[in-house]
Amino acid sequence: MSNFVPKLTEAFNIMKKHTWVYLSSLLICGLIVSSFNEPVMPFNDGGIRNLVIDAGHGGKDPGAIGKEAKEKDITLAIALELRRILNEKAPEIKVNMTREDDTFIELHKRGATVAEVKADFFISIHCNANDNKEAYGAETYILGTHKSEANMDVVMRENSVILQEKDFEAVYEGFDPNSIAAYIFFNYITNVHMEESAKLAARVQTQFAQRVGRKDRGVKQAGYLVLWRASKPAILIETGFISNAEEEKFLNSDNGKSYLASAIYRAIRDYNGDTVPGDEGGEPAEGGK
Repeated sequence: MSNFVPKLTEAFNIMKKHTWVYLSSLLICGLIVSSFNEPVMPFNDGGIRNLVIDAGHGGKDPGAIGKEAKEKDITLAIALELRRILNEKAPEIKVNMTREDDTFIELHKRGATVAEVKADFFISIHCNANDNKEAYGAETYILGTHKSEANMDVVMRENSVILQEKDFEAVYEGFDPNSIAAYIFFNYITNVHMEESAKLAARVQTQFAQRVGRKDRGVKQAGYLVLWRASKPAILIETGFISNAEEEKFLNSDNGKSYLASAIYRAIRDYNGDTVPGDEGGEPAEGGK
């Protein structure tokens, strides 16, 4: 610890030039120091029992736009179908929605829903997009540092929705979603929920690949504001690329939405350790890549 304090002081002097990063780092360091004396509380051993499902975008924010569909409509349909399946097959899980219709919900309010309903997990559902129209497949994110430029592009696009919110500068403490410098903050995050988040994320990807025939693009880490605000185990699912004509067709189909919702349900079921041989809820989609 003898060399830690001087180095920390030097780092703070540098970060003072970026108020948002500085204040956030003070909070994180306070949590780290307090953790030396207090044990970290374990996650609910009973698994997921109180869940928030977030249908990405909505209202004036359409999200990514394909040739025929909008992200906000696909994510809502998948989220509602996931709720229906959970209510039917896992009634012991309380399901909360950030939105149930075509409504614009501020990013900070989506994450805040977790605290309001005392949920133990947060799942945000999205569709991906890329200038490369050949890109396809599903990937699931947990909160963490950015590993590639491609990840950064996706995160910046999703986080930029805060620019449509009233008083976003005050609400997000000066955070600029289009500034790479602002993302320095996430290099200092110690995510105490990373293990639980990664566990569910891996199961989602397995189900997408094995049951729905989606290309597995893996579990990734990135600085999504909606995951940070949740302050609980949380994942953000990119169900597929709406910018890919073939994948958009699948995402926008009734079968596609049903298969994807069923796969997420199965991932939750497996996470909770409640595997039921022969349980129905969606077969591999024909023609899935």
